[in-house]
Amino acid sequence: MVNYKIRRFLVERNRKLKPSERIATRIGYMGAGFLIAAQWTLEPVLYILGFVCVMIQTGSRKQWNLVALNLNGLVAWIKHLITL
Repeated sequence: MVNYKIRRFLVERNRKLKPSERIATRIGYMGAGFLIAAQWTLEPVLYILGFVCVMIQTGSRKQWNLVALNLNGLVAWIKHLITL
């Protein structure tokens, strides 16, 4: 019973997103769209735009492991674009 109350206290159900978080979420969705389009065209610029947009979303949510993962993909596609 006590464990349930602690978990319920830690999870905030009625949290409203701030305007900056809403914008970052929409930018992240746009980035996911760029990444999907890039898979079909293999265009490095779309990959770069997609990773930048998704990094904005993950950075605003403080998901640093995903920021590092997207940074890795961004560097790889920039390197690919330069060596074309």
